[in-house]
Amino acid sequence: MSHHLFDTAPDFNQPIAVLKHCHDRIRKQLETLQKLQDHLPKHGADADARKAAQAVQKYFNHAAALHHEDEEENLMPMLQATARDADAVQLEQIIPGILADHQQMELEWQQMNGQLEQIAQGLSSSLDGAAVQRFIDRYTSHMAVEETNIAPMAKRLFSHEQMEQLGSAMQARRGIKPALPQSQVPEQHQVPVSNTVANGVVLADIRLDYGRASLTEDDVLADPIAQFGKWFEEAMHAKVNEPNAMSLATVDTDGRPSSRIVLIKQYDQRGFTWYTNYDSQKGQQLRDTPHAALLFFWSELERQVRIEGTVTKTSREESDKYFYSRPVKSQIGAIASRQSEPIANRAQLEANYDAVAAASGEQPVRPEHWGGYRLDPVRIEFWQGRRSRFHDRIVYCKQADGSWTRERLQP
Repeated sequence: MSHHLFDTAPDFNQPIAVLKHCHDRIRKQLETLQKLQDHLPKHGADADARKAAQAVQKYFNHAAALHHEDEEENLMPMLQATARDADAVQLEQIIPGILADHQQMELEWQQMNGQLEQIAQGLSSSLDGAAVQRFIDRYTSHMAVEETNIAPMAKRLFSHEQMEQLGSAMQARRGIKPALPQSQVPEQHQVPVSNTVANGVVLADIRLDYGRASLTEDDVLADPIAQFGKWFEEAMHAKVNEPNAMSLATVDTDGRPSSRIVLIKQYDQRGFTWYTNYDSQKGQQLRDTPHAALLFFWSELERQVRIEGTVTKTSREESDKYFYSRPVKSQIGAIASRQSEPIANRAQLEANYDAVAAASGEQPVRPEHWGGYRLDPVRIEFWQGRRSRFHDRIVYCKQADGSWTRERLQP
């Protein structure tokens, strides 16, 4: 039922070969998926079945997504910028289909992922055979199109410098290279604490002098979403602790603020997206006052990003897609918890969870009170710590026509 991937991946100096290697690994996982489908009716969710389900999940929940990002964010845009004449016409014909395949395969995968999670835990031996075959067929034909058209064109058109650029982007996406040049990551310098109290230090005397980097008007990109993406990737590659954690501040009807840490799940030109219980405290406050502020603080890079804007709910389709991508236990937890409501004790909370788990069967259903929020930003400020509290602050403000102005603020 299982197999090991001992084959050695090509070097990122050969990015097209790396992408082909990814295809080979996908084919192996599809083979495992097919074998799992054949195995389950005879043996159920035994140790081999659980191991196979876990292997397939591990690959398609992580590596396959990175592979699609390589193609969507780097390979295909670079080809479109380089191709001319017949090559450009061919790309115009096939790229929409490739992108549509990516979207459809993601939907099909999320539908199977819940079933595989149940198998991986030994709770079920049910796997939709028709869905498995559609997934395998779509991926197989999709990879054939790319290997027949996209890969040969890239090999023919890309210069050595473009290949290096593509390989570097793929490495950075996987956290293989540090994002910041060494000159921007000097050691932190802490000012000694001058006074102590009995078991610690005087709070006012704790201070850290910042000196990792600077931020000038020439450093930042014209688009604040792109600038956020640049900083977010640098936080990822610098191994910042939970770079996706952000403070979400809301206000009640009396104007009293409250804040909490939530996790960003997506950002793009539409805004910044997270998911939660609509009936929670923050949900009720956003229902009454649909404005909020987000704060990212990446202490390892001495950076923070402040974002303010209007909040709306995501579509049902988006909420479904994310809900069903979560582990089954997290899905059950979202149903079982009446977030922010009082409860007698932990035992009652766990009893509620057990009751929902028993009633939900193999595939919990997203409740109406759980889904996504998206903040449409009107103000984004990038803050870079500097020595002696003389920090750099660059702020973007959205205009009525959707364009952004940019200016420096005093620290």
